[in-house]
Amino acid sequence: MTDGKRFVRIHDVVPGTNLLPVPFGIASGALVLLAATLTFDALTSQGRIATHSWLSIGNIDDARAILGAILGAVSTVLALIFSVTLLVFSMAVSQFGPRLMPYFLRDRTMQVALGLFLGTFLQSLTAFVVTGQRGAVVFVPQLTVLTSVLLVFTSFCFLVVYNHRVAVAIQTNNVLARIIQDLNAAIREWSRQRVIDTRGSSTSHPGPQGSAQDLRQRCAAEGGVVYAPTSGYVQKFDHARMVGAAERRGAIVSLAFRPGQFVLEGEVLAHVLPAAHRDELATTIQHAVRIGQHRTLDQDLEFAFAQLSEIAIRALSPAINDTYTGLSSIDWVGDALRMLAAVPQSDGAWHTNDGEVRLLVPPLLFPRVVRAAFDLIRQAGTDTPAVIIRLLQTCARLAPQLHDEEQRRAIRDEVQAAHEFAARWPDVRVDRDALEQAYRSACDRLGSA
Repeated sequence: MTDGKRFVRIHDVVPGTNLLPVPFGIASGALVLLAATLTFDALTSQGRIATHSWLSIGNIDDARAILGAILGAVSTVLALIFSVTLLVFSMAVSQFGPRLMPYFLRDRTMQVALGLFLGTFLQSLTAFVVTGQRGAVVFVPQLTVLTSVLLVFTSFCFLVVYNHRVAVAIQTNNVLARIIQDLNAAIREWSRQRVIDTRGSSTSHPGPQGSAQDLRQRCAAEGGVVYAPTSGYVQKFDHARMVGAAERRGAIVSLAFRPGQFVLEGEVLAHVLPAAHRDELATTIQHAVRIGQHRTLDQDLEFAFAQLSEIAIRALSPAINDTYTGLSSIDWVGDALRMLAAVPQSDGAWHTNDGEVRLLVPPLLFPRVVRAAFDLIRQAGTDTPAVIIRLLQTCARLAPQLHDEEQRRAIRDEVQAAHEFAARWPDVRVDRDALEQAYRSACDRLGSA
């Protein structure tokens, strides 16, 4: 693949974080409104339409004075909004980490505020230009000027809403809760039945049979190889597209990566069984796998746990030293693991409505998620007894929410690792007693190994 094709994807943004559509859409609406009011004012000045006296804002000097004041105020506030937004973003990066930036960029309140002030500025500027005397003709767009005043009033009222939104958005507990909310929605989507309706397919053929693990091994040994067209993070799969294409040819597609993993250009992306259908399915697979420069939460549950962990380890770093944020992060990590533990473990197989396996995705195992959630926090909190104790307490509280031995073993491993880390503490009796109590409680609830 040439560099020109490769970097087409590098310019993509995380869905919902593009700051251009909403502001420019609102500004375009303001210009459409401007065209309508100017048409009305032109008909009024020609005497074709009679207006009430309350629509008058005075003579030409009054109109230009009002519009000039509006332009000065709006341009100042518009620059201020950009400055405040950049300041908030820099604070968010330093406190929460760069991977949390999409949560702020997706805030529609900020985008609407930018759009309102941009639209008001363009509308008032155009009205200022057309207001004047040309020869013997004096044109004072009364309704247009009143509309500018109304837009300014609306924009400044929304500025208060924007400031409130920013103040709420940068609070740590709100950031953590928002991640959990998005994770909850992603888990519900991830846990839905992995069946694709292919009854509308014109042709279908029976495929190889066996368990998901057996089929993966066969695909790796006998299947045709499909290579990744570019480097980046696997963001999302179009399962229906791949299942439908495989169903029409009686093939099985076994993907080598799951969402959130980094793939190199030219690396094995998938195997197709039988190998004879590799050329027919290669293009479909490459287009059905979205690869980009960012991880997203659409199908990457592990990413949410990494975000929670990142907030915690940044808070526990010597530069910030915010233990309470680290403890809050552990609480929310525990709630996230509770939600994930309630979902039955998947083998990663996607079926047709006839029960045929057509797509295999590497499953996300609960032990891996536990390690992603707790390992970095445990390592960052080695010298902070409160963090290790809270981690042990969280593991103990998770015990009743776990549904099989694999889940309990994963949590027990974290409990044991935390206890071993704490062995390096100085011999402070109060901390040591609290640690041992939390450790015994976790072991009792989780059962023996």
